[in-house]
Amino acid sequence: MRLLADENIPLLDPFFASFGEIRRLPGRGIDRAAVMDADALLVRSVTRVDRVLLEGSPVRFVGTCTIGTDHLDLAYFAEAGIAWSSAPGCNARGVVEYVLGALLALGERHGAELAARTYGVVGAGQVGGRLVELLRGLGWRVLVCDPPRQAAEGGDFVALEEIIRRCDVISLHTPLTREGSDATWHLLDGARLDSLKPGCWLINASRGAVVDNAALKAHLAGGADLEVVLDVWEGEPLVDAELAPLCRLATPHIAGYSLDGKLRGTEQIYQAFCAWRGEPASVRLAELLPAPWLGELVLHESADPAWALATLCRAVYDPRRDDADFRRSLVGAAEARRAGFDALRKHYPMRRELPELRVRLEGEGPELRRQLAALGVQLV
Repeated sequence: MRLLADENIPLLDPFFASFGEIRRLPGRGIDRAAVMDADALLVRSVTRVDRVLLEGSPVRFVGTCTIGTDHLDLAYFAEAGIAWSSAPGCNARGVVEYVLGALLALGERHGAELAARTYGVVGAGQVGGRLVELLRGLGWRVLVCDPPRQAAEGGDFVALEEIIRRCDVISLHTPLTREGSDATWHLLDGARLDSLKPGCWLINASRGAVVDNAALKAHLAGGADLEVVLDVWEGEPLVDAELAPLCRLATPHIAGYSLDGKLRGTEQIYQAFCAWRGEPASVRLAELLPAPWLGELVLHESADPAWALATLCRAVYDPRRDDADFRRSLVGAAEARRAGFDALRKHYPMRRELPELRVRLEGEGPELRRQLAALGVQLV
């Protein structure tokens, strides 16, 4: 068995070495010549896997260690009899913590009370759904827009126009689709950007083209009263060097890059690969996870909940570090900036998630207990 894999997929050897030879390439360097010597292909989101890449190759299994599948030609896979799997939910927690970190940074900058704002979540799938659960667990007001789920389930969803009209914060978590009534390509176009509430905070950690980047740049350059956090960009890995400086936080598509999320993605594809081969999955991620750098924190019941929220979240992750690293890369010629974008992703530092953090609460502190439960930390 010959496996071709994106070199940025972690734990390839522990999970896949027993199946045969593993060849590693940069995700953007996987081409037709490479797949002609592969029986299985393991990728992340930067590799477009379609008929052009695979036709005539021996590849019969494609696994993407990501939530999204818009880089996979699933119709061609069905036609060609190629098995495939994604890793739904693997990095959802990381994206949720990225959004929470962005909110803390914006709140601190503006002296805003986060609990007093109204939040709009657009797209309530693996990521958006968990974000809604966390924000509501904190007791914050949240409106949710998800037309496909609304059509399938009914329930308490609202239209995008209501999100735009009522919400102080809008966080985008939709897949990228170009066709149909629920298409999300340029979902926030110039007209909708113009309709946002003055002082709105806009966060996009889904796909770059969900927001019309040219329209957004013109909007911000014109002095719009809007704070923007972008983790995803049209034209990646070449980011608009004029748009990024206009954003309050700008990062290189790393919102879901927690170590835990990336390792879960590898494990999920391993399990799908084993199922495809009809073999039991014998390797367990729990046996491979490193110990977190920060094992435990102690809070007293008298701690201010807003301070505790910021302290706990930033003890694990603060997106301002990634913003600073990214801004330093936005210099030089286009090719250098492309390389810088990919280098930041390839050499991303270790980042864990809040559920790995143990918190000891001295005393009762009922509001703190509710907050800790919403964050998902281990209360000991």
